Amino acid sequence: MIKLIVGLGNPGAEYASTRHNAGFWFVDALAQDAGAALRAEARFHGLAVRARLAGAEVWLLEPQTFMNRSGLAVVSLARFYKILPDEILVVHDELDLPPGTIKLKRGGGSGGHNGLKDISAHLSTPEYWRLRIGIGHPRTQLPAGNPQVVDFVLKPPRKEEQEAIDRAMNRAQEIIALTIKGDMEKAMQQLHSQGSR
Repeated sequence: MIKLIVGLGNPGAEYASTRHNAGFWFVDALAQDAGAALRAEARFHGLAVRARLAGAEVWLLEPQTFMNRSGLAVVSLARFYKILPDEILVVHDELDLPPGTIKLKRGGGSGGHNGLKDISAHLSTPEYWRLRIGIGHPRTQLPAGNPQVVDFVLKPPRKEEQEAIDRAMNRAQEIIALTIKGDMEKAMQQLHSQGSR
């Protein structure tokens, strides 16, 4: 079962609408669905709340350490409540997936994502669950401008991209109950078979 859902992003109003904050967007939506309010928890270096989702008590966490130090918040809460890596779901933006695509997987590399890199280092394992929200890559989304990745992820999505991302996150919310209950195979089958409609 999933006991901790972590959304990745950067703190501060200037980053709130940027592609790199897609994980925050998803956790905000889960908190809203649960009627729960994330609040600052200094000992966990982030905004956190214990929410009731799909009939289970689940921690929601948004690290406030900036992306490349996300692991500090994750490991602080996980150790305090004795949550194992395979009971953690990390929600993050994914350059290798186009907007409108969302994938669930366990383990694997960081794909250059500094948040995942730091979490894997702090947990001493990459074997936690990831919900990958496609934001596209600058070479495919903006081939004419060809901006650097760092510039791309720290800018808001274009209107059509945002709409596709929102639809994908809505689909993921529909299978969150399955992930919390640990029925990952069914969750992946349902989520991945829906494609990028």
